[in-house]
Formats: sequence, C-alpha cells, structure tokens
Amino acid sequence: MTRRSIALAVAWLAASGFNAPPADIVLWRLDCGSVVVSDLNTFSDTYAYTGRTKTLTDSCYLIRHGGQYLLWDTGFPAELAGHSETDGPFTASMKTTLPAQLARIGVRPEQVTYVGISHRHDDHTGQLPLFPKASLLIGAGDFETLKERKSDRIAPWLGAGGRVERVTGDRDVFGDGSVVMLDMPGHTEAHHSLLVRLPKTGPVLLSGDLYHFTENRTSGGVPGFNTSRSQTVASMARFEAIARNLHAKVIIQHEPADVAKLPLFPEAAR
Repeated sequence: MTRRSIALAVAWLAASGFNAPPADIVLWRLDCGSVVVSDLNTFSDTYAYTGRTKTLTDSCYLIRHGGQYLLWDTGFPAELAGHSETDGPFTASMKTTLPAQLARIGVRPEQVTYVGISHRHDDHTGQLPLFPKASLLIGAGDFETLKERKSDRIAPWLGAGGRVERVTGDRDVFGDGSVVMLDMPGHTEAHHSLLVRLPKTGPVLLSGDLYHFTENRTSGGVPGFNTSRSQTVASMARFEAIARNLHAKVIIQHEPADVAKLPLFPEAAR
C-alpha cells in the first residue's frame, strides 16, 4: 500500500465517522438496586410468561473519558437505600446510593460532566437530582413528558443554570464515536441505548430497557406498557444489527446474569 493510498484510507475512515477509541476510556458497572417481579407477564403483551416470577437487577454505569465522566442512568431514589417498597407487581430495594459507590473510586458527584438517561422511568431517574451540576442528556420526548408531569427529578435543569440537551436521534457524547447514545424509541417516547467502545474490551452495548432479561431478548418480547409496539420492534432490529456488525458485548441492564459480563465493582472494564 502506497503512502497516498494509506492517506486516502485514513481520510475515508474519518469521513465515515470511524474513530479508534481513546486509550483513556474505562467503564464501571454500578449497583442501582434490584426488583422482584411477582407477575412476569408485565413484560409481555402476548402472555408469554404466565405464572412466572423473576428478580431483576437495576444497573447504572460510569464512563471516564479522559478527564470527563458520563453517568448512564441513576437507578432508584436514594431514599430507598436500605429499604424495600412494593408497587403493584414490583418490589424494589437498594443497598446503597450512587454517591457512596462513586466515593469508593474517588469520584465526587460534582465531577460528573454528563448524566445520560436511557428513559424517563423511576428506576432510571431516581438519583438524578443528586447530580445538579452535570449536563443532562435525555431524549426530547421523555424530557417533555417529565416536564408535563411536573417531575421533581428534573427540577435542577428547569432553572436558568441547568444544562440540559433534549436529544433527538443519536448523540455522540464526546465527539469521537467512543460513546454514543443510540435512538431506540418504543419503550418510551425517546428511549436510548448506549454504545461504549473500549480499547481492550471492544464495543459494549448497554440496552437501557429495550430488553429486560435474556429471554425477553431472544423472543423479542414487548411489554404491554411500552409506548409503541411498532417502534419497539424496529428498535430491536436496529440494536441487533449493530450488535452483529460491531461484534459487541450486549449488556441487558436489568438482567442479573449480565452483571458478570463486566468486572465486579470497583474494578473497571477497559
């Protein structure tokens, strides 16, 4: 290959949006609670799980990109720590808070540059108010729904000093292709999954709530409470195509078995 052909190849890769992940990018999995589901049919509009129960986990993630941090989802509210609470078929509990876990790796809440929210549900936005200085990245439709419902979770971002981006489509968080919010609507109006491209581990896909557990993914199950069945099915097709094309490690955020796919906190994936 000549120098000119190498230069042309590099130019083509740059134009096509390909970027090698930076050397200094790491990913931690954080424990944001668990939930016992007494009626698993809650996650199927075809009654696929009749008579079944399951315990799900609630995972959040911290990504360090150089000197910046992105917190992906914020789990259950801090008030739940050390307690449990039942709402319909769900009994939620949480051992500790996000700030307590971040302290174990020397990160203060005010150091978090971005908080990215996969979607507006309570088990993903519970500790959002603990990070008021961060820039909030959230799907535009989900933000508007929270605003209409006067949710106190987004109160810090409704005032003059709050920095919020109402994301439409995909969002390249750091501008180099290493961390990308992927537009995957259907579970909610503007649900997103997250692609993280690590130097050693390779691409990692965090599902948000596109799927809730492994069988839910393999069968293409759609919860009856999703905002759009057709959008959910289309998002699943896109997600699976990305996973195949990038040979990505898929992490279903609520699947307990997927916790072991990443290093045990406080260790990080690199």
